[in-house]
Formats: sequence, C-alpha cells, structure tokens
Amino acid sequence: MRLTTLEFWAMNNPVRRCIQKRFEFRLFQEMGLTRPGKRILEIGCGSGYGARLLSTIKPASYVGIDLMPEQIERTKGIDLPNTEFAVMDATDLSAFEDASTDYVVVFGILHHIPAWKTVLSEIERVLAPGGSLFIEELQKASTKMIDRLFHWHVPEAGFSYAEFETGMMDAGLEVLETRAYGFFNSYCAQKPDNQT
Repeated sequence: MRLTTLEFWAMNNPVRRCIQKRFEFRLFQEMGLTRPGKRILEIGCGSGYGARLLSTIKPASYVGIDLMPEQIERTKGIDLPNTEFAVMDATDLSAFEDASTDYVVVFGILHHIPAWKTVLSEIERVLAPGGSLFIEELQKASTKMIDRLFHWHVPEAGFSYAEFETGMMDAGLEVLETRAYGFFNSYCAQKPDNQT
C-alpha cells in the first residue's frame, strides 16, 4: 500500500529519524542485530535512513526495497559501500534467491500490507538457515486508534500481536524474542538452521 501524503511526510522528518535511531535501531541491536559481514535486506526502506543506521554494523551487502518510487528517488544521494536500493513489492521477492540473505530488517511496514503473511513467507525463503528477522509492528488496535484521526491503514492489513506471531511461525520462523513498547512490538525471529 502506498503512503498518504501526510504519512509520507511523517516518515520523512527529523522526529521520525530520531526515534528510528535512538530507540528502534538500538532495540534491534539489543536483540542481536550487531554482527558485521552480514547480507542485509531492508523491507520498506523509505528514503534510506535505515541504510545509514545499518551501515554502522558494516554489512557485507545491503539492499533496501520500497514500493514507492518517490521514496527510492530520495536514496539517490546515499553513497555507502555495497549498498543498493530498488522499487519492489515485498510480496514478491523473486529477485532474491533462496537463502540469499542473513538479516531481514523491517521498521514497521507490514501493518500496511494486506498480504503480510505472503511477505513473511518470502522473508523465510530468502533468509539463509540461521538467518534473522528483526521487525517491529503495530497491531490492529493501535492502527484503529491512529486511523480515527488520519485514515492511514487499510483494515485488511491489520493483525493482533497473537495473529502476527502465529503468522511468523506458520511461515517457518522461530520467534526468539519479543519486546512490547507502547503502541508496537519488536521481534527477533530466526529461520531454523537444520544443519546443526
């Protein structure tokens, strides 16, 4: 789903970036997003601020995807090693081979996507065995509250935290850690490494 004009502004302002840097990214790091030399895929990369944050852990490669060409256009000035951006729908990650990514990072995008279960299945497919998903999401109750004012979310994309956690497990991901903070939950999930 495309962002509304107001939401596009909300996702591209200094306040949002401060929260992403000082709270969300740090939380992911506490959950294990720290190892250098990993192949990273960010879903819903927006204007590329997540790429700047993730570059601090020195990934082997980084690919950021976003459905909106307007967001990818904003990444043009970002010059980080082994970094690329692409307009892509997260429900179809066929551009990526099976087991081609070590970390998938999502800063709160799936609650905009009606086919969020398909996205989770695609994430599981592209993750290497032992690879990790770091994701934060709002649940249906939170999006309904926001939509009383802004009408940003489609009802079909909503889920409870229980439904979301079940969706991750149904996709073949093991939920390792959950942290609840106010309006959102953060998760670290892993694709099981059957070789161990």
